[in-house]
Amino acid sequence: MSPTDRIPPPPPLRAVRTEAKCPVCGRPAAPKYRPFCAKRCADIDLGRWLKEGYRVPTDEAPEDAPGDGAEGRSGHGV
Repeated sequence: MSPTDRIPPPPPLRAVRTEAKCPVCGRPAAPKYRPFCAKRCADIDLGRWLKEGYRVPTDEAPEDAPGDGAEGRSGHGV
């Protein structure tokens, strides 16, 4: 018998379930709109995405956006 045969197995892990909170207002999430509490909060979050409200801060300069008119100035555009 080896020394490891005498070590008791660890107790089974239990999943701890916490109630999810709406990321917009903090109320409990509704299953229909999860992770949000209501359609209103889901729409608020969508608006933030569409208006580019969620950004990662960076020190880099932004790249030129396509269609900014630079093609026409060089004489090689359509």
